[in-house]
Amino acid sequence: MHSWRSPDVPTLPGEGPLPRLFNQATGLVETTSVGADDRAGLYVCGITPYDATHLGHAATYLAFDTLNRLWLDAGLTLNYAQNVTDIDDPLLERATATGVDWRELAASQTDLFRGDMVALRIIAPQNYIAVTEVIDQIASAAAELLELGFAYGVPTPDAENAGDLDLYFDSARAAEATSWYLGFESRYDRATMLDLFAQRGGDPDRAGKRDPLDPLLWRVARSGEPSWPAGIGAGRPGWHLECTVIALQHLGTGFAVQGGGGDLVFPHHEFSAAHATALTGMPFASIHAHTGMVAYEGEKMSKSLGNLVLVSRLTEAGVDARLIRLALLAHHYRSDWEYVDDDLARASARLDAWNGAPRTDADDPGALALLERLRGRLADDLDTPGALADLDAWFAEGGAVAPLLIAALDALLGIRLDDAA
Repeated sequence: MHSWRSPDVPTLPGEGPLPRLFNQATGLVETTSVGADDRAGLYVCGITPYDATHLGHAATYLAFDTLNRLWLDAGLTLNYAQNVTDIDDPLLERATATGVDWRELAASQTDLFRGDMVALRIIAPQNYIAVTEVIDQIASAAAELLELGFAYGVPTPDAENAGDLDLYFDSARAAEATSWYLGFESRYDRATMLDLFAQRGGDPDRAGKRDPLDPLLWRVARSGEPSWPAGIGAGRPGWHLECTVIALQHLGTGFAVQGGGGDLVFPHHEFSAAHATALTGMPFASIHAHTGMVAYEGEKMSKSLGNLVLVSRLTEAGVDARLIRLALLAHHYRSDWEYVDDDLARASARLDAWNGAPRTDADDPGALALLERLRGRLADDLDTPGALADLDAWFAEGGAVAPLLIAALDALLGIRLDDAA
């Protein structure tokens, strides 16, 4: 699957520090690791392509875009992978409800998402992979987990082919035989896990499972559902295993950061890591990082509630995409916050102030010092609000827009001033 067109990112003088991120698995802010070849590995869970792209999505991809920009500024090469969950129950349900073929829905929404990413100037992943492109690899991984003793079959009376079994991951076996255990990343208690598992695609009441929290690896074919041939029985993937397979294929084990929204901590990220550790015997990622939830009209912005503010609708209404980017950057990536229309008004006032500052053709020591402050702020767990505050102070004190500052705004924050195009 093709990605989208990446923005040009200016190169700044010197090198910034390696960014530090909060690691959900340890509760600590840690320096991001780098491979021996100076490649920074990042996996960010992609969209299930319907109702794309709302501001909650955009906030997540912007946070990890900031991380990628900091890695580039530190002199590293990016190795960024992202999936598209273009086959899953919610997608099929939406396709049925709207009378649209699920493949057409997935394709059109993925195209819309790409357009939104271009508008927001998000650096594209080097590996942008649809789940339907790697069905064989996912089926092979499920078969391997079965052979290794980390999976088991559950009787499936409604299977299209009599005798086929749905495959489930054996959480207890994984906890006994590997370094992974339930709660290793989320640190949730069991009651919380059960509640979230039921809310987020799990089936704790499925008869025949060894543990209510065991997740689905492979769903064998049902009549009227899409399926693919496989040695373990025709069917389609479970949600978590798809990310495991794509990340391992393109990043290997122990890559720098696994990222996504905070609603993915459990069960999705926890079990993606579990599957990887069971398959390889190695940790999945060094840091597990997550963004906060964006609310609107008093509730978390979500597809199920329908309280979505879509990037495409804002831009179609004439909103400058830079304002959307600035409105999101004004909130720390790990914070939960509620979007209001005033967020765009504040972003507009900020951009007007920056664009209205005096221009100079010469850099001075003050501009270089500001660059280093910005680098330090952003490297400290992506402190974008702090960076914006430093910039506001610079302009409020009469600081001029020097070439270095134009490049820094573009390279680190993805904001191009009016005369920098």
